[in-house]
Amino acid sequence: MNLLDFKQKLPTKKAIIGFDFGTKRLGVAVSDLTCTIASSYTIIERKNKHADIEKIKKIIAEKEVGGMVFGLPLQMDGQEGEVATEARKFADFVANETGLPCAFWDERLSSSAVESFLIQEVDMSRAKRKKILDASAASYILQGFLDALKKA
Repeated sequence: MNLLDFKQKLPTKKAIIGFDFGTKRLGVAVSDLTCTIASSYTIIERKNKHADIEKIKKIIAEKEVGGMVFGLPLQMDGQEGEVATEARKFADFVANETGLPCAFWDERLSSSAVESFLIQEVDMSRAKRKKILDASAASYILQGFLDALKKA
């Protein structure tokens, strides 16, 4: 779904949830209700898609979510590889289960950018970075999407 279609389907005064997809962990970020600021929220340790969706539905209800964006892990040449295909399948499953509009955002280098920031600017240890990296990457992805959405 492109930005304009997503914007039209997004209910007013509803948050957007952002995901950094991984096969072991799912980073989660949530916007404010004006869809201006993304904040890291949590990391879901993946078990199976049914357990994952129950956790996602709980967050959606708690945070008044009206739409979602998944980071799309494209290869450096812009092509979709195996992980991007898996991310799309999971996003389709979540969209079907929740009925929420879903968009994708190029996430190339998002984890690297966040990790670099945490090392250089915050001087965070590796153990602490591991605990927040996926949710921080989700926030980075979601903020990029929110900024583009405002301009659409």
